[in-house]
Amino acid sequence: MPDGWEKAKNTSDDAPTIRTAVSYDCPGTSASFCYRGTVSTRTARAGQSDPKAIAEADITTAADKAYEEDVLGRRTHGGITSHQVLKAEPVAVAGRTGYLVRWRVVTGKGPGGVVQSVAFPSTVGSETPVIVRLAFDADRPELPVSLMDTITRSIRPVGDSATSGGVGSSIGP
Repeated sequence: MPDGWEKAKNTSDDAPTIRTAVSYDCPGTSASFCYRGTVSTRTARAGQSDPKAIAEADITTAADKAYEEDVLGRRTHGGITSHQVLKAEPVAVAGRTGYLVRWRVVTGKGPGGVVQSVAFPSTVGSETPVIVRLAFDADRPELPVSLMDTITRSIRPVGDSATSGGVGSSIGP
């Protein structure tokens, strides 16, 4: 976990989440709290198996949850006004071939942000794909986009030790 981050005790969608420890009033409404950076995981819906299709479909949801509106319908950042694809490519995660999509989003209020969806097959059980969503406020020196790559590279299979086993450095078929 990056320095200055914490495991979230409460989240709006019950997804396992880590986030920057300090919150701030969202720029679109002072009635809601925002965090400079969040990372959450979830399991893909049944029937989904292609990491590329999953990540490409999920990025819009990831961006909307981070910068469009909260669960109460409040536009926390004044809504998303546009986006730019920064990266869309295969990636090795926990020794598995997955797919990553990263957007830079421009919002009506505040700095906007960078949002990423990564999908890859689980290393256990039926290999149901896992989705990892990352959202960082833009232009924050403590949240360089390279930290998204570091976090993605740091994902390990269940039961793996912290120092060995599994994260591949090449993309296989």
